Amino acid sequence: MTELGILARRRIEAEIIAPIWDEMRKAIGEEPAREILRRAIRRAAIAAGAAMAERAPGGADLESFKAIFSLWTKDDALTIEVLRDAPGAFDFNVTRCRYAETYRAMGLGELGDVLSCNRDGAFCEGYDPRIALARTQTIMGGASHCDFRYRVKPVEAAEGSASFSGAPAPQPSRGRP
Repeated sequence: MTELGILARRRIEAEIIAPIWDEMRKAIGEEPAREILRRAIRRAAIAAGAAMAERAPGGADLESFKAIFSLWTKDDALTIEVLRDAPGAFDFNVTRCRYAETYRAMGLGELGDVLSCNRDGAFCEGYDPRIALARTQTIMGGASHCDFRYRVKPVEAAEGSASFSGAPAPQPSRGRP
């Protein structure tokens, strides 16, 4: 059985979320609806990370994360330029994001950061809390590229916090190309 790529999953999820998003916006307003959706998707990403960690041969760590990274790039979902792939570090830029293209085509461009970008650091929390993601810009937010910088945090930092206070969270953006 072939595993469905993440891009295909996100499209299916977005088709389900779109009418819910419209109803929530009408009932409670855009900002409260956006915050509810952001929290729910973040929780789902942490759970997805934990589920994938359970299936990681030899345990979840940055190296096993690199091994499953192809799920996110499957179906030409991302065009990436790897800058550094070394023990304890994985740096790359995304120069084309079909996730952003898909959401825009679906009329959900304003939610792309919530539907996808919001998940990246949260997934790490569930997969292996020692993995920290730092990202300062995204295509979804209007930048020319996304800058992903994964690092393994020192053990004491990973144990001291369930959040990634040491790594900047993806910045929500309103203006999308």
